Amino acid sequence: MLPEYFIQAIEKQYGAEESARILAGMAGPRRVTLRANRLKSTPEAVADMLKDQGIAFERLPWSQDAFLLPEASERELWRLPAYERGEIYLQSLSSMLPSIALAPEPGRDILDMAAAPGGKTAQMAAMTANRAQITACEMNKIRAEKLRYNLEKQGASRVNVMVRDARKLEDFFRFDQILLDAPCSGSGTMLESDPGSCRAFSEKLVHNSAAVQLQLLRKALSLLKPGHSLVYSTCSILAEENENIVRAALKGAPAAVEPIAFPGMEALPLLPCALPGALCVCPTAEYEGFFTVRLRKG
Repeated sequence: MLPEYFIQAIEKQYGAEESARILAGMAGPRRVTLRANRLKSTPEAVADMLKDQGIAFERLPWSQDAFLLPEASERELWRLPAYERGEIYLQSLSSMLPSIALAPEPGRDILDMAAAPGGKTAQMAAMTANRAQITACEMNKIRAEKLRYNLEKQGASRVNVMVRDARKLEDFFRFDQILLDAPCSGSGTMLESDPGSCRAFSEKLVHNSAAVQLQLLRKALSLLKPGHSLVYSTCSILAEENENIVRAALKGAPAAVEPIAFPGMEALPLLPCALPGALCVCPTAEYEGFFTVRLRKG
């Protein structure tokens, strides 16, 4: 059973028709997806490997690296040599979108403000062929060790892991590009068929997350070089953690929303978003609910 506060919140925000669509997408279960790691393989080699293993897959129009496996289980993939070698990374489709929206560039100084467990950090390293200098922050020591392990396994060699609360980074730091996948309530990841996915969710968690998110986004804007862009994302579909945070952070800041656009984006199951230019993905059997916006500093 999904939390009553969540149901009331989405009905208020989205209305009856869209709320019904959201709840249908959360009925569960969610299908397994993965990303081909170009630092150790190619999408074509991964496709051939899956065919050889008899694992059915579908490709996605918005990323050559993304694979949807409609019948496979995560346990089945864990046993594959390609998984052990870091040639594939199990990652939700929605969580691949922030890095794609940021479009990390070789030669840039990039900050990942809340990096663990490292999927997006490694994705950015692969997108730049290890030719960007990435700083990855994680304040929890245990999670930072998991981050280091995943980055090494994925072959992401030009990443500096800092065991640091990104809100406390010194003011002399400046970055060309910033990814802030902020800690959130996880409202977009809940499944009615998985009580464990709903256990931590609460109204208090939403409010507490929003306070941290605003602090992080304001810090991100201060660390970003003028004329450059950052991406803010959450795995929530609630405006309190998304649109409201962005509007509050932009008040008095020399920055504005830079509309997200990339090939194949029209295939995404989007929800209506009150912030023009941002993306809010509707939860489905294939996608987690997810919010992504790109901001450019003047």
